[in-house]
Amino acid sequence: MGLTVVSRSGHTWRLTEQIGSGSEGFVYGVDDARPLVAKLVPDPPDPETYRRRVARLVRQRREPRTVGLLSGTPVRLAWPLVPVRTAGGTDADRVDGYVMTDMRHAYQPFAHLLTTSARHAFLPRATWATALRAALALARLLGDLHAEGYVVGDLTPDNLWADETGRVGMADVDSWQFTDGRETFPGRMRTPGYTAPERIGAPAGTPPDTASDDFALAVLVHQLLMAGLHPFAGHPADGGDYLSYDDNVLHGRCRLADPASVLLPRSVPPADLLPRRLTELFRRALANARRRPTAAEWAQALAAELAPGRLKVCATGPRHVHTVERPWCPWCDLAEQGTDSYPGHPQEEQ
Repeated sequence: MGLTVVSRSGHTWRLTEQIGSGSEGFVYGVDDARPLVAKLVPDPPDPETYRRRVARLVRQRREPRTVGLLSGTPVRLAWPLVPVRTAGGTDADRVDGYVMTDMRHAYQPFAHLLTTSARHAFLPRATWATALRAALALARLLGDLHAEGYVVGDLTPDNLWADETGRVGMADVDSWQFTDGRETFPGRMRTPGYTAPERIGAPAGTPPDTASDDFALAVLVHQLLMAGLHPFAGHPADGGDYLSYDDNVLHGRCRLADPASVLLPRSVPPADLLPRRLTELFRRALANARRRPTAAEWAQALAAELAPGRLKVCATGPRHVHTVERPWCPWCDLAEQGTDSYPGHPQEEQ
């Protein structure tokens, strides 16, 4: 493809294949011995503000609050390492962006945890315990970001990564909301199905807050623990047409918050596979914005469900894991109906 990017100091990188794209930009491989990729944003609403946003994030990487967030292995955040622009052409033709860590060297796309086929193909040893650990890792990461003054604003599977042990990473740092000195860089993005009800229909540019992040966190934790099922999935029980997740959000159509509000196929995981402690958090998160649990509350509750003695392994196979609160295996029930969310046999583990 022949694209080359250059930093302000004059260092150049040759870009290889395009490996991803989103609503704002494109991600390319980088020809480098280190695991790096480059994100380019062709048409930001305000190019000068975008360049300043990236430059401030690069500088903040050396500040104590960010150093702590970036500690540990593997790194949890694909933080901007250096601003770059495409080389050649006129100044108006050049595209801004940045170089960051390639999360693929340590993680799989987060969405691989949310479907049976992808789990089986890419994360074959994943169980419900893996989903719990991923939910806990995500809640802790989000809580750490909030504690340091960052708001993700557009938390979705598309900007998350996970591995087979349940560790979680995050990308698209350049879209976050944060303050640097006296300047606030607002979050702009929102994704249907992961937008808090108070932000749906709000004017463009309405800034997110930590509570809107906490709503998206609850949706993602539900998807992890319910084998990919969105908490606002379902056909309106009143006979109306299904329009979208956001329409269900606005009308409170949610099985956990109001079981009579939606119709779901029998093939979805039963609501009672959740421990009572988590069920109560979901009801608060999805039905009442004023009582929405924080990321720290989710982390505390999820850690408790991973404590010794809280999980049971089904006798049919090591990938059928469930809470001890349930007297029999929910995954076996689903498998008998032809939908095994965690397929496998004991001999495969040997």
